[in-house]
Amino acid sequence: MKKTLLAAVLGASVLAAPAMAEDVVKLRVVGQPLATGLIQKNKEQPFFETLQETAGLPLEVNYKPLDTTGIKDVEELRVLKSGMFDLVSLRMSQVSRDEPTILGLDLVGLSPDYKSGREVADKYSEVVDKRLQERFNTKLLGVWPFGPQVLFCKHPIASLSDVKGLKVRVYDQNLAQFVESVGGIPVPLGFGDVHQSLALGVVDCAITGPSSANSAGWPEVTTHVLPLGFQMALNGYGINLKTWNKFTPEQQEKLQGAFDELVDDIWAYSEELFEDAKNCNVGRECKTGTQFDLTEVQVTDEDLAILRNGVREISYPTWSEVCNKTNPSCAEDWKAALGESVGL
Repeated sequence: MKKTLLAAVLGASVLAAPAMAEDVVKLRVVGQPLATGLIQKNKEQPFFETLQETAGLPLEVNYKPLDTTGIKDVEELRVLKSGMFDLVSLRMSQVSRDEPTILGLDLVGLSPDYKSGREVADKYSEVVDKRLQERFNTKLLGVWPFGPQVLFCKHPIASLSDVKGLKVRVYDQNLAQFVESVGGIPVPLGFGDVHQSLALGVVDCAITGPSSANSAGWPEVTTHVLPLGFQMALNGYGINLKTWNKFTPEQQEKLQGAFDELVDDIWAYSEELFEDAKNCNVGRECKTGTQFDLTEVQVTDEDLAILRNGVREISYPTWSEVCNKTNPSCAEDWKAALGESVGL
């Protein structure tokens, strides 16, 4: 009798396991804002719209760009932790206000080009993932860039030092400290407010990627561009751990594999867009944007030196002091992962 009962229980368990694994998982997804341009339009949104088929998983995906949800980018980690949404395309600089550890991915001067940016992301993502799991019940699925963030101005400039006395739009405290160190006046502004602020003279200059600037029409209200890469504007995909744990280990592997492919694709696409948009903005032949006629300022050796020294002298010390207050091992974890590459 006992053997019969045990066999029945085991049999029921075996039959139930595949059924549980095949339950449809609903993914409520917040994507990048529509205003950010072609990566959101051509890579991210199509990925989520076809994720069920490409990953071969029982999914029901409801994808919404951030600027259609009423949620602010600085609230994304809170939204994930609460479970209001299951998966979010994280704007790393903006959410670093809630978790300063994240900003270690993108300190000013750390990643002036794509090669260094990818190396930093690969080496430091594990540190960020551990912290997000501990504090925000969120697993990091991947990190990707909008690309080097450069300077647009509505006043003639010949070098980085010419921002002295000018009001410069920034998007995080690390960048604000650097701008202040070279004599500029940092003004925090959301991306959607920059075009009007430039037009009205609220700011004299603003920093973003060439492609995003082109999509948002910044060259309509500026005259000069200095193609010096201050930061890589890294972003990432975070999934609520409760949602992640609804998948079997095999399904988790498939889902992670799909995001690995997306991230690799965006790294390559971002670099294509960066080069093409640089050409568009200064009136050279281009394919993906609108042609403008900005004056391209040549990056000087002095500009590069200021940026390189900025990691050791400004961005790392400023950031690590803040980060250690909420995460006592923050600076040591960063130095273990990245310190050797910048002489720390």
